[in-house]
Amino acid sequence: MSAALIVFIILAVIAVAAALAMLLSTNTVYSALYLIINFIAVGVIYLTLGAPFVALAQITVYAGAIMVLFLFVIMMLGAEKLSEHEPLKWQRPVAIVLGLALIGESVYALVTRVGTAMISNPAAEKLADPKALGTLLYSKYALPFEVTSIILLAATIGVVVLTHGGKKEEKQ
Repeated sequence: MSAALIVFIILAVIAVAAALAMLLSTNTVYSALYLIINFIAVGVIYLTLGAPFVALAQITVYAGAIMVLFLFVIMMLGAEKLSEHEPLKWQRPVAIVLGLALIGESVYALVTRVGTAMISNPAAEKLADPKALGTLLYSKYALPFEVTSIILLAATIGVVVLTHGGKKEEKQ
């Protein structure tokens, strides 16, 4: 097995585990944090596949802006009130071990990858260059792009209707 395949398998397992944890978590704040982990893992998969623009867009837009907005709304609504005591005693040691593993993996990657290219098989030029990607998106894939925007608009309108559905303002 090549190193790229091993990295892909590790990232895929992290993405699937984070998605399952997000679905199975009863705490909405933890679910949002698991979703951030999933978005970052998918972004790193894009990076290893040779699509740096898509990877950075994934991490910046989804893991950055949208998830900060989700967490802000969750915290403002007060959906979750965290208790003062630590309910699961095993979380802190597991977090320390995983943090040390992440630091060790980062140091290993820096030591072994200095001066070498991270990508073993870069993607086509049309996926790596933002200008070429935009041209391809707005020419060949214009219809799916517009359908996606209409679906997102319908979802936004649905959210507004659902949140204002039970509230009727009285006119004075």
